[in-house]
Amino acid sequence: MSLPLTPSGGATRLRRGAVAVTAVALSFAALTACGAGNNAQSLGIKPDTATASVDNIAIQNANVITQPKAGEAGPAVVSATIFNKGATEQTLDAITLPGGAGTVKLTAASGSGGVTVPAQGSIVIGGKGNASAVVEDGTALTKKIGGVQDVVFKLSKTGDVKLEAFVVPSSAEGYADFGPSSAPAPAASPSASGQPGAEGAEGAEKAEGTEKPEGAEKPEGAEASNAPETPAG
Repeated sequence: MSLPLTPSGGATRLRRGAVAVTAVALSFAALTACGAGNNAQSLGIKPDTATASVDNIAIQNANVITQPKAGEAGPAVVSATIFNKGATEQTLDAITLPGGAGTVKLTAASGSGGVTVPAQGSIVIGGKGNASAVVEDGTALTKKIGGVQDVVFKLSKTGDVKLEAFVVPSSAEGYADFGPSSAPAPAASPSASGQPGAEGAEGAEKAEGTEKPEGAEKPEGAEASNAPETPAG
């Protein structure tokens, strides 16, 4: 008994099918290899923080932290971590916000002197016990909450390091300890008449000793005249 004949071209179709299966398997293996690593750089994913590097200076986690609500008056602050990979220290001479967003006042952690980034070290801007960068009037910045603000860090040797910092409210989770203080409460205004109230007048009267001594009132039936009484008889 003879075997059935293979249709013409059958061997060619089998070879083509095998090649297709092999190509799919190789593609799947390549994708699996790319996703297997724990390093986000292997996937080309950038971290969700504002970062910039120039020469030996790297700035990470840069944020502009404002008052909780849009339009709310009060100061804002700039927070960031600055790394110095060089062999010599540098000073942070200024932080500016292009576009008229306000003037930044830099203060060292000690309260005086310059802000120094040590060689092979880092500093944190913002938060308790760290250097601070405060925008006294941050009202305009509250309108950018959820967006970005251009920030320029000026280093003594590296020069300008520019980046786009995220603008976040101090009420956001994780930012309260780095955010600005609240706007100062307005001073209490005096009364419309400018005179002390009833309680104040009473207190002033007691303080000056103007209260009438006990028994100073005339007894009932006493005459108004000061003439001496006529003896009887």
